[in-house]
Amino acid sequence: MTPSAKRFILDQLKKNRIMSLATVRSDGYPQATTVTYANDGLTLYFACDRSGQKVRNLRRSPKVSLTINKDTADWKKITGLSMGATAKVLDKPADTQRALTLLARKFKDMKNLSEEDLAETVFVRVQPKVVSILDYRRGFGWTKLVRV
Repeated sequence: MTPSAKRFILDQLKKNRIMSLATVRSDGYPQATTVTYANDGLTLYFACDRSGQKVRNLRRSPKVSLTINKDTADWKKITGLSMGATAKVLDKPADTQRALTLLARKFKDMKNLSEEDLAETVFVRVQPKVVSILDYRRGFGWTKLVRV
């Protein structure tokens, strides 16, 4: 990965707050859901309900695909990321605390979660393997695939 590609990816991760995450359902179909995220470098973290479909899907298959982009009315200004990644539901206290800390920095309301809310929440770490950089400012449909 070139330094400029890494800068672009990190800039997109910083500018945005929401990703569309696709997991694999038990019937083999993808399930796309919207989640907020925080990142530490290229590693992403999100929180979700312990009993949710995403968690069941991730425990069965860690492979995910995700997109991060900002809405724009001008298609010539589309920028974003598409990633193929692996995700892991975190179970070690130090790992979950790290995820919570990162998310609370980005989303102030996370600091107000009750113990009851936290008991029903799991934290997930997402490690990108490949990233497609989208930058339509360079031309319609411009993408660049980079390996992490």
